[in-house]
Amino acid sequence: MHVHVEKDTGGRLALPNEFVDAAAKYFNAPTDRMDVDATAAYYRERSMAAVVFTVDATSGLGHPPNSVADVVAGAARNNDVLIPFGSVDPWADDAVDQARRQVEELGVRGFKFHPSVQDFDPSDQRHFPLYGAIESYRLPAIFHTGQTGIGARTPGGFGIKLGLSNPMLLDAVAAGFPGMTLIMAHPSVPWQDEQLAVATHKGNAYIDLSGWSPKYFPPQLVKQANSLLKDKVMFGSDFPLLTPERWMRDFENLEIKPEVRPKIIKDNAVRLLGLAAGETTEENA
Repeated sequence: MHVHVEKDTGGRLALPNEFVDAAAKYFNAPTDRMDVDATAAYYRERSMAAVVFTVDATSGLGHPPNSVADVVAGAARNNDVLIPFGSVDPWADDAVDQARRQVEELGVRGFKFHPSVQDFDPSDQRHFPLYGAIESYRLPAIFHTGQTGIGARTPGGFGIKLGLSNPMLLDAVAAGFPGMTLIMAHPSVPWQDEQLAVATHKGNAYIDLSGWSPKYFPPQLVKQANSLLKDKVMFGSDFPLLTPERWMRDFENLEIKPEVRPKIIKDNAVRLLGLAAGETTEENA
């Protein structure tokens, strides 16, 4: 449910070079970034499908992202393994129009937001028309929550504000837009309890488990994933910063009930994305 395509076929990166280098150092990941076709080949070799996206943080970072259209076109070329989500800068004057164009002209299947990197409070009502547009298409939206490796260990964290990714800010979004499936990305350290509260209270709120090795999952998250939230948590890696192999290897050692494992690995995402079991993304495009 969570794969970044941070370079387009023209070589443009989603983040400034110094951000890429700092994040790679934090995650002990390579600095080289794959384009969408290389990402597709990587997942095809592993018999996996992936939701892919970039993040438009033009206002927050002063850096134009790699092309959303390029990501979507690449996903169309590789629609046996890739499902494209869009991204818009929430501060853009034409954010609503951009979102509508990405759905109607490009065919995105959802949207990705990163409040800390995009430097916006997701509960601010100025952004509600954007959510309303997404809701009108009955599409999901993934929001980064919790700590971020972007800017980590640098002076001032490159100006990135962690508090904007407190999952409790998304409670108002889930409440105000019940027709939009809201996916809270990552275990929300240091606000894990807040994330669990939102997910258990709001029927349209889900969690993807990306960005952390499962061996570091907070115990209360594991407990809820085995019980109240067994139908609302989903596998995500945060590739290329965390590989799916590492995530799956560590997930094998996590105390998850046998009947819950297939829900987390595949079934919950299949249901959320509207994919019938056994069908390819091409059949559901």
